[in-house]
Amino acid sequence: MKFPKTLLLFCSLFLLVGCYDDMDDVIRPTSSLDIKNFIWRGMNNIYLYKGQVPDLADDRFANQEELNEFLNTFSSPEDLFYNGLVAAEDEFSFLVDDYIELEKSLDGIRVSNGMEFGLRRYSEGSNNVLGYVRYVLPNTSAEEKGIERGMIFNTIDGVQLTVDNYSRLLEPETYTIGLANIEDGTISSTGETITLEKEEYTTNPIFISKIIPTENARVGYLMYNGFTGTFDGVLNETFGLFKAENITHLVVDLRYNGGGSVETANDLASMITGQNKGEVFYTEQWNDDYQTYFEENSPDDLINRFNSTIRTGEQINSLNLNEVYVITTLRTASASELLINGLDPYINVIQVGEATTGKFQASTTLYDSPDFNRSDANPGHTYAIQPLIYKTLNAVGRTDYYNGLAPDIEITEDIENLGTLGDPQEPLLNAALKAIMGIPQDFSATKRRTISGDIGGSGMDDLLYQKMYSEKEALPKQPEQIN
Repeated sequence: MKFPKTLLLFCSLFLLVGCYDDMDDVIRPTSSLDIKNFIWRGMNNIYLYKGQVPDLADDRFANQEELNEFLNTFSSPEDLFYNGLVAAEDEFSFLVDDYIELEKSLDGIRVSNGMEFGLRRYSEGSNNVLGYVRYVLPNTSAEEKGIERGMIFNTIDGVQLTVDNYSRLLEPETYTIGLANIEDGTISSTGETITLEKEEYTTNPIFISKIIPTENARVGYLMYNGFTGTFDGVLNETFGLFKAENITHLVVDLRYNGGGSVETANDLASMITGQNKGEVFYTEQWNDDYQTYFEENSPDDLINRFNSTIRTGEQINSLNLNEVYVITTLRTASASELLINGLDPYINVIQVGEATTGKFQASTTLYDSPDFNRSDANPGHTYAIQPLIYKTLNAVGRTDYYNGLAPDIEITEDIENLGTLGDPQEPLLNAALKAIMGIPQDFSATKRRTISGDIGGSGMDDLLYQKMYSEKEALPKQPEQIN
């Protein structure tokens, strides 16, 4: 099978608020084979790791009959995608059978009881698991029931959490947690229980923004939990307040930020700086087909420069800082790492906390239509794929940070001493503030108290967990029909 070199304009690929309307007219159900053909076509077209998957090669199948025979060896679209087309090194591409739910996730809408938590083994090698509350979302069941940061729980509906059952136990819309204590490394139940209920919830990623005055500085503090484009205006307003307050330093807390929109990451970087307007924030590296096309026809489309406006056209409130402190943990991923990596060539980025996840690739949503456009999507099904399409490189070419971005000041969250988020005495924020003030620090005691590393947490089953996605127009090629 051969493909033309011509590429068609790929417009409005990404998601608009008005995408939740019901399908009109009579809907003809689509066969599993047709869905598999869409999946193969999309992956063959734009997948970043196409070159590592022999069955995605342009000349792999001589005709449609051969392709269909291959597709029919897989039991379902899911089987084809995950077991036949995704490269071994790819942990982030995914498929959905209901793209409306995906679109909601992209807008920050999900089902939640408001308790954001981490999960850890009792000790190294133990099968028993405990949960600890990281923070509580406002106006949720968890807030109403009095859940607070630092609470420990070890049972759900009376059943001990283990490495084998925690995902199943935490799945229901309603469940009851059993509280516990940790004393000298020993976990014991208190007998107290709290019942929580999930509902659809829109998450404002700006969890805390405040000014912290110190002896010699005015420090802006932003706890930012997701790069959600629908809240870019609110983010810009926050930086307008920071600017009006004449802050001298900024701490951006990304410890629980698993990523999101690359455009929002660019906007945030431009709010922090401003003096680098028009300079390269990051560049894109696509698969061989796309990379060749862009380099030969529109090389500037591979470059993402610091912005002067947000997506609404509103002027960015820039602080023109030459230094920023960023709090990170292993939960810090994708667009959060892009922010750090993209700023690093231009200003002093002091990373406080733990190494990040190590995710530098962006994905996009493909629908079953001739040009993968949402507006022309096949009404007979709601499958969509979210393949990785390019990896990001900063202005000096840094990418492939598989082991994450290492901190300059290493300190681990201690679940026995989490502190209050936004409080200057909270350990990770306190470490950043002391660094700003030039006060020496010793974190050895904190490391000794940590009983085990996280094995999971709230949001881990969300569609966009630790994902980074692109919303820009792209130029994919349109394959010709196989005879």
